[in-house]
Amino acid sequence: MKVYLNGQLVDKKDANISIFDHGFLYGDGAFEGIRSYGSFVFRLKEHIDRLYETCHSMMIDISLTKKQMEKAILDTLKANKLKDAYIRVIITRGVGDLGLDPRKCNGNASIIVIADKITLYPKELYKKGMEIITVPTLQNGPNALNPQLKSLNYLNNIMAKVEASNAGYNEAIMMDDQGYVTECTGDNIFLIKNGILSTPVQGHLKGITRQAVLDIAKKTKVEIRESFITRHEVYIADECFLTGTAAEVIPIVKVDGRTIGSGKPGKLTLDFIDKFHALTKKDGVKY
Repeated sequence: MKVYLNGQLVDKKDANISIFDHGFLYGDGAFEGIRSYGSFVFRLKEHIDRLYETCHSMMIDISLTKKQMEKAILDTLKANKLKDAYIRVIITRGVGDLGLDPRKCNGNASIIVIADKITLYPKELYKKGMEIITVPTLQNGPNALNPQLKSLNYLNNIMAKVEASNAGYNEAIMMDDQGYVTECTGDNIFLIKNGILSTPVQGHLKGITRQAVLDIAKKTKVEIRESFITRHEVYIADECFLTGTAAEVIPIVKVDGRTIGSGKPGKLTLDFIDKFHALTKKDGVKY
């Protein structure tokens, strides 16, 4: 495996950063997860835009232009001869001292691109649907660590994931401090009730796959509501599914022991899955 590290493609075993890098010491950095399908990188521009927006908000200067970043990603894919891949782009504030002060960092952001394979959930769950739960760990509020920032500090989501794993589940719904559904530990959430597609309006990452589903819904004239959603609305939904770059679109058939709809992946959910996969074959950058 070849890894892009600060301007060079190096062997995996040589892809090392300093233990004084603030990404390692404090989770001080940003990342993107991107997918390629048949030598097309799905919505690469949108991923790069979100990465640069996160770094701008965090005041991390990426030394590459967006066009140079695109080239680094495509070069990494080509070097590894991957047509279907998961790409992880990581930006850290760089090397500093043991203190928090970012002014002590050397000003050179660490830039890493990894291209590999990923399987987030077992294949059979995409056919029969997945069961999930809600967990006690609350989602960070926008006045704390804004969930729109795709930062390396993912402890909030990890703690929720630990609770799900300890209970024997692959994924969990996170709530805000008012009791509204925000997102899952690594995925956005959608509900369908009476033919209307609903998704939380607040407290979540603006997912690229989430937006792809919204685009599909608009094109196919499915009514969309971005609103405040409680667990009650989840329990009584006709259908439920999650979206994410790694997860793609996965049906949910039970939440907190409550069966969703018929207990099987719903018709509209399956239609979204089919249309999403069709979209990945044409909405991308070829390499």
